[in-house]
Amino acid sequence: MAVESWRTDCLNWEERMKTGEAFPSNFLKASDLQGRRIVVTIDHVGLEAVGRDKEQKPVCYFAGKDKGLVLNKTNANKITQLLGTDEMDDWQGGKVLLFGTMVEFGGEQVEGIRVAAVPVVRNTGARSAPPPPPPPVEESEPPAGEFHASDDDVPF
Repeated sequence: MAVESWRTDCLNWEERMKTGEAFPSNFLKASDLQGRRIVVTIDHVGLEAVGRDKEQKPVCYFAGKDKGLVLNKTNANKITQLLGTDEMDDWQGGKVLLFGTMVEFGGEQVEGIRVAAVPVVRNTGARSAPPPPPPPVEESEPPAGEFHASDDDVPF
């Protein structure tokens, strides 16, 4: 009877807790994006001690945001491709799109963050034929869905 009472109390909580809230991080996680695709401006990249082993890794920080993205090789190479330079100090001011997706890590599928180009919005004022359908989405491209140009309400 006591177990059932505890279970009922837990199910009636006004506030639900998500795993991302239960295990906060100093660094950006996919759950911080709240399922959105967010355009950010790179502020700076620095080396920081990360993980249990306190290994030095590059962390990319964004203008107006508290948490940085620990860069893996995939995301660092993508930013290099998008901004045209592998010199991380020259990335300041560059705009990129962040999105959450399933990625392989340690042989398992986990939620991760990927980087993509910022969508180009062109307004020429002239009417033309509709654009061709987009190509199939690759793993490194953001999933289809609503694009959120404003990131002011995403708390990371």
